[in-house]
Amino acid sequence: MFLVKPERRRLLQAGATVAVIALGLASRAYPSFVPEVLGKYPGDALWAMMIFFALGAVATRLLTWKLAAWALLVCFAVEFSQLYQAPWINAIRAHTLGHLVLGSFFGWVDLIAYTVGVAIAALVDKGILFQRR
Repeated sequence: MFLVKPERRRLLQAGATVAVIALGLASRAYPSFVPEVLGKYPGDALWAMMIFFALGAVATRLLTWKLAAWALLVCFAVEFSQLYQAPWINAIRAHTLGHLVLGSFFGWVDLIAYTVGVAIAALVDKGILFQRR
């Protein structure tokens, strides 16, 4: 008998991506629903979760820990790109979509928020979304 490789279901990953986007936008639009002590960091963690689930929709057979590593790589790359402040990229960041995707200013604590977000997404993925068919 052949072993069936575990595979993520694209629809569940896409649904998780959309749900996390909605939660992330809501966390920024309605900050009163997020404990003030957490500041903007829940939104950063949700952004990292969105990256994880979006990558999971593409890489359906990638092991969870590898997917988490790729998601962190993307998140960290975007954060470190904020150290580059050329006029052309700042013009992109000045628009709402550009700001949501690329951010504005580098922050070390953002890296922690991304790590927490990817860890939560990996736990959800491992427990619910990544199962044998």
